[in-house]
Amino acid sequence: MVTNWLNPVEQRAWRALVALMTRLPSALDTHLQRESGVTHFEYWVLTLLSEEPGHRLQMSELASKANSSLSRLSHVVSKLERLGWAERSAQAGRRGVQAVLTDAGYQKVVTAAPGYLDAVRHLVFDGLDDDEKTQLAELSEVLSKRLGDALTQTPDD
Repeated sequence: MVTNWLNPVEQRAWRALVALMTRLPSALDTHLQRESGVTHFEYWVLTLLSEEPGHRLQMSELASKANSSLSRLSHVVSKLERLGWAERSAQAGRRGVQAVLTDAGYQKVVTAAPGYLDAVRHLVFDGLDDDEKTQLAELSEVLSKRLGDALTQTPDD
């Protein structure tokens, strides 16, 4: 097997992407834990639920929206339940379980959002012009779609 080495531009882009993937989640976790007592993923799950009608969503669909495995999501929802911010609910006649945001969970999102958005703006968007923000959005969407496609392919594809 011949190794297909990265060219200098690819190597530069890859190293920058790895640095970003490593540093950004850690920085957001640190900020959110200090300011609001939640991890970035916990905040993300609460936010996704807050945006849904009735503040509820099937666990499998929530996992998909959160870019998470069902197992990881289940662990986080269990923690959110212990904190009183979410609960699980089975709907009669429907398969699966829904995660439901409680009033206390909604309040947690509302109080954490301003600081979270300030951190996102500071860590990601400050210093970028509108064209760079558009490029970042487009590149992120393309890479995310490719990764999602690759993860759902079977070995025979």
